[in-house]
Amino acid sequence: MAWATGRDSQQETAGAELQNGCRTVVLESSEHLAPVLASDVVGADTLVFAPEFFQVDTGDGSSPDAAVYGGSAGEPGAEFSLGTDFYLQVQSYGISGYMSVIGPTLVRVADTADFEAYIADADRARQDGTFPEFLASPVVQLADLPALGAAHADSGPALRLYVAATGTVSTSPGGRTLGVAGESLAVLEAEWNRVNGEAVRPCAVSLGAAVPEEFRTTGLAERPWLGRYLAALDALRNLASRATTGASVSGFGGRFLPALAKISSPADAMGTEVPLLLWTDEAAYVYVPNTNRMMQLRREAAGLVEALLVCGSVEAAAAHADREKLLQMERAFADMSVPLRVQPRERSRAGR
Repeated sequence: MAWATGRDSQQETAGAELQNGCRTVVLESSEHLAPVLASDVVGADTLVFAPEFFQVDTGDGSSPDAAVYGGSAGEPGAEFSLGTDFYLQVQSYGISGYMSVIGPTLVRVADTADFEAYIADADRARQDGTFPEFLASPVVQLADLPALGAAHADSGPALRLYVAATGTVSTSPGGRTLGVAGESLAVLEAEWNRVNGEAVRPCAVSLGAAVPEEFRTTGLAERPWLGRYLAALDALRNLASRATTGASVSGFGGRFLPALAKISSPADAMGTEVPLLLWTDEAAYVYVPNTNRMMQLRREAAGLVEALLVCGSVEAAAAHADREKLLQMERAFADMSVPLRVQPRERSRAGR
């Protein structure tokens, strides 16, 4: 999952990763396995995926340490398989809305048309609360999230690498070339840092060969709330895994409290650690993006939480709800280490 998404769920530092090689390497052809294994890209903590039927002479008669897969993890329309009991469908974004979900599916932005479809879907969700149905499925995952406006940063070659059939190396199948199979991790890391150091928006590598950079950065710059949108999709998938579908998300097409509908909230404008409020006709939920934690609320509590999230303080929220109840709600979430307002650090980051 970390290799496909670029999201480092283990929150390990790049420095720690570099000491032990890249975390996950996927090769499209076994032809390049030997030089990759001989480089410092592969360390004690590295998981290498290689195609079926690879034959590599290690010199001592031993077999290389690699997980064998079938199909392809990078080509849209292909199927990636491990053994006989795990199959992952790989689809392009543009076609996914027309396909039935039959099992674990990875959706890739494979070209400019896919990126246009992605931002059009995001705009629709922002305007009227209609999210792409296929992306709300708990068995579907969108690839290369940092390049699509996610709040978290891609850890780069320390986290993931992809070796194409040609021998070129990037962080993903649609990524900008960082080097060739056999080059050191330091070389790949240096190129990754150089490209991103010159970029306007993160991450300029993982979709660099699929989408023109100027087009991508313009799309992201016009939608600073895409991180919030991706977090909302995470929340909808979380609920769907609990057999709850059709939830509304505060800030996307409306509010739980209609009186808050016209208020512009700092939490809506960026991908932050601030929770999301969701609700159905039966219940309300608070989703914490950085931990994937979901909490159910009584519907009468939902208005209090939303007022705090939207207004940013008890004082401002008191115009829409009882002040004492707001204080109680804020304290209750603080006790769970869940902030209900944008922190100063996040405000500063949003302004850059």
